[in-house]
Amino acid sequence: MTHRNIKLGLCGFGVVGQGVLDHLYRKRSALREQLGAEIEVVRVALRDRSKPRDIAVDDAIVTDDPISVAVDPEIDIVCELMGGTDRAREVTLEALKKGKIVVSANKALLCDHGKELLGVAQKFGGHLLFEASVAGGIPVIKAIREGLVVNDFSSIRGILNGTCNYILTQMTNEGASYSDILVQAKELGYAEADESLDVDGIDAAHKAVVLAYLAYGKWVPFDAVKLLGIKEVRQEDIRFAKDNGYAVKLIAEVDRERASNALRVSVMPTLMPKVSPLGSVDGVFNAISIHGDVVGETVYIGPGAGRDATASAVISDVVDAAKLLIFGGSEGRFPILNPNPKNGGEIETARPCEIRSRYYMRLVVMDQPGVMAEIASILASHEVSLASVSQKEVGENAERVTMIITTHVTSEEAVSLASSDLSELATLEEKPFMMPIGDLS
Repeated sequence: MTHRNIKLGLCGFGVVGQGVLDHLYRKRSALREQLGAEIEVVRVALRDRSKPRDIAVDDAIVTDDPISVAVDPEIDIVCELMGGTDRAREVTLEALKKGKIVVSANKALLCDHGKELLGVAQKFGGHLLFEASVAGGIPVIKAIREGLVVNDFSSIRGILNGTCNYILTQMTNEGASYSDILVQAKELGYAEADESLDVDGIDAAHKAVVLAYLAYGKWVPFDAVKLLGIKEVRQEDIRFAKDNGYAVKLIAEVDRERASNALRVSVMPTLMPKVSPLGSVDGVFNAISIHGDVVGETVYIGPGAGRDATASAVISDVVDAAKLLIFGGSEGRFPILNPNPKNGGEIETARPCEIRSRYYMRLVVMDQPGVMAEIASILASHEVSLASVSQKEVGENAERVTMIITTHVTSEEAVSLASSDLSELATLEEKPFMMPIGDLS
């Protein structure tokens, strides 16, 4: 028997919003049986009524004013699926001030305004749920805040952008350039017309900031994220990876140094061992590896974007919200507002001198006597120790060579300073390209 109607408002009716409405209709009977309640979409806010859409919506519930949805006293749950941050922030704040439950898939909004929004939710008795903001259909947020709640986290590493993973996979499989594969990705719908949010690492960085908060209760400023996209990855890097048992992946990393309790958030192309969980995930899939002190490593792999995957995560939060409304208690609420004491209290952002790794470096230099000695001298002056050096002529031009260097473990500060000094060499033809080398630990 249905005990009550739970009224839902959708703010945004693009690809994800249509997916949410479609699957709520399709699963209506199953959700009614599970919850003992009816989830009813009573308002849909969209910008352009004339735009053709795959999913039909009754004109009687359509509005072009998302604020009216946020403040409507009849609506229990507001789904913010608008994208962007300015209008989305305004809508979310208005709903939270009314004590409503807000479900959001907006990682940029959370990255920029998460601390403010959660504070408002706490003050006015609202709730903010955002499972769909990271890794699409992979329930990683529930895993961290529920399934792994007893764990201290030493690191979270992930492939969080399917577009980049597709491009790097195809560069590996086809031996083609970044620019050629990008064209292919756009033709297949895996990349937007303006691909910069994806390929510059911005999308993954937004998600990494959310993961850092989930694990450590600290909002890391976006400008504190060490960020490098995939535009500069070349076939030389791909070939080195293949020849040496690695894969080039765009890795979002959240690491805590136990000695200093400092936190590092980064998004960078990384050489990952091909036999590792992250090194073996190809195509548009996402993958996340979480290291906890109790459980050890857990790995989550699945579709990271797209209408159905994201809608699945949004509806998961809607169901949690419905349970909270029906049964009361803490189901569906996201409670962490302060750094978790089990992680050692306040966590500072790690300094470059505290971040240590092996590194890969690609240089294009003039093939002249003494060039290698100059490079070795600069690296040595910053205490960067060489592990291997190889070089190959660039095309048919014997005057230029591509030099690939790997280092022993060193600090991010040391290798960055060395790279800066190398950039000043008169014999250097291109800016140095550098990325960390991952391991199996």
